[in-house]
Amino acid sequence: QEERTVRDRNLLQVQEHEQPIVWKVQFSLGNSSQLSNQCRNSVQGKLLITDELGYICERKDLLVNGCCNVNVPSTKLYSCDSCLPNGCCSVYEYCVSCCLQPNKQHLLERFLNRAAIAFQNLFMAVEDRFELCLAKCRTSSQSVQHENTYRDPIAKYCYGEYPPELLPV
Repeated sequence: QEERTVRDRNLLQVQEHEQPIVWKVQFSLGNSSQLSNQCRNSVQGKLLITDELGYICERKDLLVNGCCNVNVPSTKLYSCDSCLPNGCCSVYEYCVSCCLQPNKQHLLERFLNRAAIAFQNLFMAVEDRFELCLAKCRTSSQSVQHENTYRDPIAKYCYGEYPPELLPV
């Protein structure tokens, strides 16, 4: 908890991104249901959770180690349900799961290389692809127009390179 607090404080300072982002998870996908391995997950979902391996499951199917139970038929890997081709999704957890697909690495690297100064502290503080996908999929000023209206009120969680198209006035 203390380390996280210090890291959050460091977000307020401009930092140079010295080490490259970690694109691979430390343990193998097949071991996600073993209790010895811990998973971070998207935490806040009332019904759905996405773990750092890219699995999405119902909250009731989350194991005590924080990983989705891969033996439950409804658990899906890298699911893009509710997501549009532009990388915007109507459900946050699907956004994170879809963003974690290995084929999205190039897109995320391009985004990081072009991140605007305004977003540099946020996106340069991430240490791996899971943290990057959590941050990218959260609603932000890029998802709104006129400061108080969603560009796309249905698909407002986006991992794509560009924000949703502006709605006509």
